[in-house]
Amino acid sequence: MELSALLHDLHLSSSSSEEQSPSSPPPITELLSQLREKLIGSRPKSHSLIAQIKQLFQYAGSDWLFSPASQDSGWVELEAAYVSLISALIGCAALPLWEDDCSPLSAAAYQSIPTQAAAVCAALTALLTALGDWRKGGEARERTTSLLLAVAPPTCVFAVTHFQDQVWTSSASRAAARGLLEALLSAGGWRNSAHLLTGDTEGSRGILGGVLDILQPQLTKDSWQCCEAVKLVFVWSLLQVTRPGLSPHLSRLLPPSLLFSDHHRLENCMLGVRCLHHIVLNTPPAELRQFNRAEVLYEALFKHLYRTEAAIIQLVLSCLLDLLVVLEKPPSASTSSRRKPCRHDDVLRLMLTHMEAENKVVLRRVYAAALPAYIDRVGVAVCRHLWRLERVVLGYLEVRDPPEEATRLRMLEALQKTTRAAWPRMACRVDALLRCLLRLMVDVSSDSELCDSLRRQLMDESAACLRLLDAASHGHMQRLLQEVDSNCCSLEVLGCLATAATATDR
Repeated sequence: MELSALLHDLHLSSSSSEEQSPSSPPPITELLSQLREKLIGSRPKSHSLIAQIKQLFQYAGSDWLFSPASQDSGWVELEAAYVSLISALIGCAALPLWEDDCSPLSAAAYQSIPTQAAAVCAALTALLTALGDWRKGGEARERTTSLLLAVAPPTCVFAVTHFQDQVWTSSASRAAARGLLEALLSAGGWRNSAHLLTGDTEGSRGILGGVLDILQPQLTKDSWQCCEAVKLVFVWSLLQVTRPGLSPHLSRLLPPSLLFSDHHRLENCMLGVRCLHHIVLNTPPAELRQFNRAEVLYEALFKHLYRTEAAIIQLVLSCLLDLLVVLEKPPSASTSSRRKPCRHDDVLRLMLTHMEAENKVVLRRVYAAALPAYIDRVGVAVCRHLWRLERVVLGYLEVRDPPEEATRLRMLEALQKTTRAAWPRMACRVDALLRCLLRLMVDVSSDSELCDSLRRQLMDESAACLRLLDAASHGHMQRLLQEVDSNCCSLEVLGCLATAATATDR
């Protein structure tokens, strides 16, 4: 298709057409400005116009599409013209805003968005393909790279908004958005999304700063809840960035993450905690400690331990475990003869207090799964918590947790770690723990619902606990085992006790 026919179909003309020869097209910057005005004026019925713009980018020559009017200030004007046109295109598929965070929009409010988004993606893909081909051809490479870096941030934000499985997307619009992101990566020679955002040390620049420039005005305390997509684009961008690319942008990434984590809606809070954990894992500890950032993170996370949603507790306990080593030296690594109470103790104390009173199966599993790692971390300092810990272990081992018995297995692991770390304090607790372990073994051996492999695993872990307790009590447990009535135990339990006794003797 000829360029003159395309321009005729778009009803575009140059204000300086008298000075132009009939065969030469008008300046591209002037036409881009006219296209922007037509797009803004044609909303919301702009589908046909977007299709014509796509054809313009497909069939017009690159020498005309990317040639400024003058070599001095022309490139700046050309970049501004393309950025303005892309903003107008994206505006044709803009998402409606929520009135408040308690009244999400219905699916009907997004009815026209997927079709418009797919059309905009096709037009932007055509533009990026043309720009990438011209850049790879070596024509004014530095200038075209500058143009690409100018148009990449809004294009990336738009693509990420529409490739996610959300109420405002369809399978067609998601495919078009993924194609747009691939076209952007190809045009700039970026390997993947992380490379696109952070660049590298070999001269390839990233666009994370530009993406945050677009998102930042919408990520304030009062406005971030008005558009669901802003939050999702921010989270996606953050989770792509790893060390060392995250540190230069830490001051802009941390506040929105804290805002999300402090929200009353569960999904927002979970996203925020996930973002904070990613920041903790990918930022040098010295930078987190600077300006008391780590303290702020700790306070923001610690208060979530009072919540009752298992999904939040699981994320928070995992994040706190990694954050605590930034704030202080692990108690298990301390060489001082007197270990002062620290934040590790605060977290473990609150965790055990909640575990003791918890009756929800899902939450009990979450707490039990996290407990062994915290016991490992505090080491011998677990002696401060033995009174609570003993009651938690006894209570959790008594209750079945079908079908995988995950809670019991984790509590047996926790008991083993505790016995190894605090063995001088375990002798006085052998009686209660032995009775609990024997009841567990009898229950497990008679439970017909357990598979053989799981039954064997529970019996082996229980036997390991017995061996450790016997060593900690200097053989006192052996004398207690002699009082066990063999008529009340199955052969499997007796065999397991014999194995534990034999191993201890050796």
